[in-house]
Amino acid sequence: MAVLIQFAIGLIFGVGLVVAGMSDPAKVLNFLDFAAIPARTWDASLAFVLGGAVAVTAIGFRLVLRRGQPVFGTAFHLPNARAIDARIITGPAIFGIGWGLAGFCPGPALTALGAGTLPAITFVASMLVGMIAARWLAERQTTAASLTGA
Repeated sequence: MAVLIQFAIGLIFGVGLVVAGMSDPAKVLNFLDFAAIPARTWDASLAFVLGGAVAVTAIGFRLVLRRGQPVFGTAFHLPNARAIDARIITGPAIFGIGWGLAGFCPGPALTALGAGTLPAITFVASMLVGMIAARWLAERQTTAASLTGA
């Protein structure tokens, strides 16, 4: 039953991405093109999507974290690390550069994958290769650190 509810939530999220235009890279790139502001061709509509998402998330987190435990789990898994390291800087930087170049971020890219367009397929394939490479590098660093005793 939990899987069906999670599937329905994901489906609602995906439909929301499509309705908001987030699965259209041209719309996203138009939003990210701040140089278009003077020419009045900048598309600010995604700012409202972003604002709505932040508001819903802020309210949702406040309500959900008041519960003792999640509905479909035994405990909340929240980050507890506070240190800013190279991974915290480079990861979002790579994400932002990729979003700015391709007009996709992971959620909308998976949604756009349903249309079967070459840009969506290329982006998702590249994203998967990047995820595999990042995991491989992290495991390699962990193995190297354990061998050196660091």
